[in-house]
Amino acid sequence: MLGQLPNYWWALILLGLFAGTTSGTLGIGSGVVVVPALALLPFFAFEQKVAQGTALALMVPMALLGAFRYWKNPEIEISPAVLVFIVMGALPGVLVGTELAARLPNHVLRKIFAVVLAITALKMFAASQKPRQLSSSENPAGQNNVSSVETADNNSEPTEQHTNEVLKTTDRRQ
Repeated sequence: MLGQLPNYWWALILLGLFAGTTSGTLGIGSGVVVVPALALLPFFAFEQKVAQGTALALMVPMALLGAFRYWKNPEIEISPAVLVFIVMGALPGVLVGTELAARLPNHVLRKIFAVVLAITALKMFAASQKPRQLSSSENPAGQNNVSSVETADNNSEPTEQHTNEVLKTTDRRQ
C-alpha cells in the first residue's frame, strides 16, 4: 500500500484537514470541498465520478465522528425522529442517485454539481440576511429555548426593560 502512494500524498492530507474542518464547522458534507478539489486541481485531476465516489466514502468516518461530537454537546439536541425520517428518504435516494451518476457523462455531472452548489449558495446567502425564529410548534427538536441578544454598551447590568422583554418572550413560548 505504501508503494502505491501518489507523490502528492501530503496534499491529500491537507485536503482532508480542510474538508474535515469545514464539514465540522459548517455541517456540510465533504463533497462540497473534496469533489471540486479532486476534479479541478491539476495535480489531482480525478474524473468527476471518481471524485464523487471518493467524497462519499470519506463522508462516512467524518460524519460519524462529527455527529458524535455534536451529540455530546449539551447545548445541541439532535432529534432521533428527524434523523430516522431523513435516513428513510436518504438511503433509497442515494441508490437512485448513484445509478443516475453511473449513467450520466462526467461533464454533465460536473455541470449539475456546479448548478446545485450555486443555487444552494445563493439561497443560503439570501436566507442569512434575515434570521427566522421557529415557534415551539415548528421546532423539530421540540425544544423550548429562550434566546436574547445582549447589546454592547458600557452598562453591564441588564435594564428593567430588557428583563421584561425576555420574560414576555418566555411567557409567549410556553
